[in-house]
Formats: sequence, C-alpha cells, structure tokens
Amino acid sequence: MALPLEATVENAGPSRQLLFYTLVLVAFLAASGVPTPLYPLYQASWHFSTPMLTLAFALYMFTLLLALLTTGKLSEYMGRRPVIFIGLAIEIASMLCFLVAHDLTILLVARALQGLATGIATSALGAAIIDTDHRRGPILASVAPLVGMGLGALCSGVLVDLAPYPMRLGFILMTAIFIWQLIGLRGTRESVSPRFGALASLRPTARIPAPVRPTFLRVIPACIASWSLGGFSLSLGPLLARQVSGIDTSMIGGAMVSLLSMMGAVGVWRLRRQATRRILLLSSLLLPLGVSIVLLGVATHSTLTLLIGFAIAGPGFGGGFMGAMRAIMALAPDGGRASLMAVLYVVSYLSASLPAMVAGIATQHFGLEPTVYGYGAYVIGLSLMALVGMLSQRQATE
Repeated sequence: MALPLEATVENAGPSRQLLFYTLVLVAFLAASGVPTPLYPLYQASWHFSTPMLTLAFALYMFTLLLALLTTGKLSEYMGRRPVIFIGLAIEIASMLCFLVAHDLTILLVARALQGLATGIATSALGAAIIDTDHRRGPILASVAPLVGMGLGALCSGVLVDLAPYPMRLGFILMTAIFIWQLIGLRGTRESVSPRFGALASLRPTARIPAPVRPTFLRVIPACIASWSLGGFSLSLGPLLARQVSGIDTSMIGGAMVSLLSMMGAVGVWRLRRQATRRILLLSSLLLPLGVSIVLLGVATHSTLTLLIGFAIAGPGFGGGFMGAMRAIMALAPDGGRASLMAVLYVVSYLSASLPAMVAGIATQHFGLEPTVYGYGAYVIGLSLMALVGMLSQRQATE
C-alpha cells in the first residue's frame, strides 16, 4: 500500500527533505519567470504602454523587497514551515489572479502578490535548505533561484508558441505544482523552535557598519551591474528578442532569459571555491564582454549573436552578486549580518527594478534600440568601475 505523501517525505530523511525544499525554491523563481515571455502578448491584447510593462515587473520587485525587509527574520520566530506555508498560499492566490487576468490592473495585482509571496518564502526556504544540510545547502540555495528563473522563462516561452491557451496554461501548471508542494510541506520536519518576538522581527533593519563601508562601496558596482542586466532581461528582454529576430515568437525571449540565468547558475557553481577577488575580477570582465556582444547582436540584428552575448554575460551575472555578497558579508560584525544582508537586498532589487523602469520610459521617447545601447553602456560602465576597484585594492577582498 502506498504511503501518504507526508510520510514519504519525512521517512526519506534529510536528502529527500533537502530536495523538496530546493524544488520549492526552484518553483517560486520559475513562477516569477513565467510572465516574462507573455509581456508582449499582454501588451498587444490590452494595449498598454511599454512603461506600464516595466511597472508590472518593478511592482513584483518592490513587493518582494518589502517582504524581505519585513519578514526576512520571521521564520526564526515562527518556524520555517509556517512561513513557507504562508508564502505558498499567497503564491497560489497570485497564480489564480494571473489565470483570470483580463486587463493591466489584475496583472499588477497578480505581480504584487507574487512578489510578496516570493519575498516571504525565499528567506525561509534558504534557511531551511541550509538547516537541512550545512555542506550542500548554501550552494543549492544560491543556484536554485537562477535555475528556477531560467526554467520558468524558457518553458513559458515554449508553451506560448506551441501549446494551447498561451496566456493561461503556464499558470495552471504552476498552480498544480504549488498545491502539491503545499501538501508535501506537511511531511517535512521543523528545524526551528517557535519563540516570542515575531511581531518585533517585522521591523525593517538595514544598516552598513562603518568598517564595512569602504569594501561595500568598492564592490557594490558589480552587484548593481548584475542585477540591472537581470532586470532588463526579465522586463524588456522579450521585446528586444522579437525586434532583433523579426519573428513573432516567445521562445527566443524565453531562451535569452534562460541563458542568462542558467549560465549564471553555472558561474556560481564553477566559481564557488575561488577567492572572492578572483570571482569579482572574472565577473567584471565577463559581464561587459557579454553585454558588448549583445549590443553587437542588436546592431547587426543577429539573433545568434544576441544569445551568445547573454550566454557569456551569464557567469558574470551570477558571479557579480556572489562575489559582492562574499566580500561584504565576510566583514559583517556579530549580530549585524541580517541588517547588512537587508542592505544588499535593497540595493540588488532596486538595481533590477528602477533602471528597467527608466528604460521603459526611455523607449517611448527614443525607441527600443537606442535605449538598449544606453542601458548597455550603463551596465558596462558599472562593471568596469568594479574592475578598477578590484585592481586598485589587490588584497582587500581575499
């Protein structure tokens, strides 16, 4: 006789639980990538402007950031499982909003709920993964979001082009996955004992200690460049892919986002044992090189060149954030890690959302291609600034 799902997960031990939590984290980030190939369809069906398109993406980032800042420590007081449960429940609500969306307003509500759910769940999931396996957990928690984001965008692009109900099917599948995970969560073991202080933990804390500030200012351009490129690919990337290829397809846009994310995951995995300074140096070389090739693809209207550029930029995208986080968090004082991590997340998510919104507005005045050239120059400049910072302080981040 088959065991209940909860018994199956629990009796399988730490390895099965580690896999379960990792798959939940992958699913959250995959769901965040599902709307990306759909943006051109939404825009064509509901007739809204490109700035409103980037607002939908930015709203997701803003609510995610708000949730991270307020609920990032909540699982330390309530336990991992209750917080993950809340995140899954809100994520299912957001999927249902996507399913019934018929105008921009409901799309914005769906995106806001999705950001809230992802922000609530990701910190608890990352902690649960590390609690389950202190050796493999940190690298899985770093790689899983990039893999999820890439899979979501790629699979969504394929479904849009080849499957029926292009604006609905991806969300039906994700709803089913999240319901399964909500049920499966009952069979996991709690790693934190609930304690008082949950309400007090919701107060945002974000501060850079004085000894950390020189290193923070030196390496943060690498982080900003990485997240700015990621934000652009997730918002305006599909429009760029269609304009460069001249083909009315969603698969190229999904493949472009997937290449950046997946190669970012490969970069994190391959560079995980390297010195921090080496990671930042490589990131600050690969990111501008990849973006330069992307701009060449735009200028020549070569889809292959565009995809190659994003593939080369990918390891720089993943390595830039990992290297900056390592350099900064290594200097965090006891008791100040959560606050410093909050600052890093604030900078990261604002870097992904605000420049993308500005780019969306710029397309209305200058067109998409000139905006891409300006955005590319901005990312390249930040990467080179980080490179100069690393070269001028040879031993500071070792």
